Amino acid sequence: MTEKDIIQKETELQARMERLEELEQNIRKREKTVKEKEKAKKQILLRLSPSLWNELAKWSDEDFRSINGQIEYLLSEAVRKRRK
Repeated sequence: MTEKDIIQKETELQARMERLEELEQNIRKREKTVKEKEKAKKQILLRLSPSLWNELAKWSDEDFRSINGQIEYLLSEAVRKRRK
């Protein structure tokens, strides 16, 4: 390899590195946007019978979740199964 070839390869590698850094920045921006959207959760009023509330409370304790977390998990699973 000549010195000219080495310089050309270095230039190509530098261009690739810059492109990779740009792609990485774009991925970070997208991840941040997704995280921000997830943080903006909607609140709903949900009325449950005492017996259903008690069952959900027991179940959430077994799964080490809050009751809200358990309800969200169950709804997410139902939506995921429905999409299949």
